[in-house]
Amino acid sequence: MHLSTHPTSYPTRYQEIAAKLEQELRQHYRCGDYLPAEQQLAARFEVNRHTLRRAIDQLVEKGWVQRRQGVGVLVLMRPFDYPLNAQARFSQNLLDQGSHPTSEKLLSVLRPASGHVADALGITEGENVIHLRTLRRVNGVALCLIDHYFADLTLWPTL
Repeated sequence: MHLSTHPTSYPTRYQEIAAKLEQELRQHYRCGDYLPAEQQLAARFEVNRHTLRRAIDQLVEKGWVQRRQGVGVLVLMRPFDYPLNAQARFSQNLLDQGSHPTSEKLLSVLRPASGHVADALGITEGENVIHLRTLRRVNGVALCLIDHYFADLTLWPTL
């Protein structure tokens, strides 16, 4: 008897459940929510708990959820694609994916340029620059802290 090692072209039951749960996570859950108990989900999908756990394992691997011992399955921030290139636009990219990006100004000061800032901006060390610090959030969760430096001091009144 020979067993085929070729993967089937049809999704397994746990893969179907994982896909359905991922769709529900996108549409109905928020970061910090918990999935229903495994027993409830297993009954809903008419599978045993082992099959359901394999489906949840896939969601854990994709970064959608996290198991919390004795508490349940926590919904994490939705994963998103963000290209890191010169054409990337933080807000538009995330809006296109259904997320809610925000930017918060934490600091706006004039200060002498340090050596590395001066080199990057092509100015003399010690010349005044505008230092702007922003915090970017996605769906209310802090994602990145950015320090901006501007050599053009005419921007100061607007920043």
